[in-house]
Amino acid sequence: MGNHNQQTTDFTQHYEFSGKAKTWSIIAILIGVAAIAFGFLTGYAERTFANLLLMGYYFTSVCAAGAFFIALQFVAQAGWSVAVLRIPQAFARILPVASLILIVICVSGLFTHNLYHHWNLEGISDPASPNYDKIIADKAAYLNAPFFIIRQIVFLAVYSIFAWMLVKFSYNEDKIGGLSNYKKSFKYSAIFLVIFGFTTPIWSFDTVMSLEAHWFSTMFGWYNFAAMWVSGLCAITIVAILLKRSGYMNWLNDSHFHDLGKLIFAFSIFWTYVWFAQFLLIWYANMPEETVYFYKRWEPEYKPWFWLNIIINFVAPVLILMTRDSKRKLNVLLGVSILLIAGHWLDYYLMIMPGTVEEHRGFGIIEIGTAIGFIGLFTWLMLSQLAKRALIPARHPFLDESIHHSI
Repeated sequence: MGNHNQQTTDFTQHYEFSGKAKTWSIIAILIGVAAIAFGFLTGYAERTFANLLLMGYYFTSVCAAGAFFIALQFVAQAGWSVAVLRIPQAFARILPVASLILIVICVSGLFTHNLYHHWNLEGISDPASPNYDKIIADKAAYLNAPFFIIRQIVFLAVYSIFAWMLVKFSYNEDKIGGLSNYKKSFKYSAIFLVIFGFTTPIWSFDTVMSLEAHWFSTMFGWYNFAAMWVSGLCAITIVAILLKRSGYMNWLNDSHFHDLGKLIFAFSIFWTYVWFAQFLLIWYANMPEETVYFYKRWEPEYKPWFWLNIIINFVAPVLILMTRDSKRKLNVLLGVSILLIAGHWLDYYLMIMPGTVEEHRGFGIIEIGTAIGFIGLFTWLMLSQLAKRALIPARHPFLDESIHHSI
């Protein structure tokens, strides 16, 4: 795959969202709706809410990773990534929708006591109540419904506003040129990265770790960040490869995909480092209030998934993406990216299910159907945004460097 020059690159190329992509997105959404309805109608409300939280959190995380990708490229003053920038921008544009869905799921689960019931029972902080729990009572100033909801809304609103601003600056740059919008992007990206870095661990503590409110881990936030970032990189890579195979983005070359592959490879190792550090410290210390987390995940219905998680998310990318050539072969990179998307779904499944679903545990129609539905929704919304603008930011100051990127 050779490099392209500006004379052969169509800077006005638009994606046309129609045909099979639109049809399959609708079918997937309908499958998701049917699976969710099946869960509620057959008495599996708790399990259905857990799956909704899993996919709502995953959906929002991938969209947030798109905004993070954009900000990171501006602050690093990276040139190579301009060629793929429209893809994470499409993710970032739908972050408000993903955030709203997640907030609705969290609030509904909270008030129906299908989620967060470990700290949201009536009288749990009252010594006279049969539901009294001293550990939860000591955390009540932080773990209470109004403050929880406020934090969810504030965090996700801030992420969404910055995501919207960064994409808007890029669109304005296409209209008027110059460096004014690039400088704004640089400044607001730096601010966003600081806010994002400090608040994403708290967001993951609230949304996922508080499902098991007796347990705690200071590494959990970075563990979630690593999963979010790898998932976002894989989603960007999948979309880029599929677009190129469909005749779009002819300016993408082996070097662009090689860089994406290196990022996936590196942060899969980082994910493993944080996962193993958390596991090893808890295993070695052997403190009951910490080991209860892994004890649940070693129960018969979860133990095979526990080991498969580390095989998919660490062993597979390391063995497959170790060589330079493997990161430049689209079939290999596409296969690994899809595998890791599934692997981090399993990672979130293991974070959420054991501490949420007390009865009717299992793996079947509800899990698979809900995942398919959210994939369809993400695809529909993302491709709809992608179709609204040219597939490359034609007046980005590093465009020429990106088009001629070679390593």
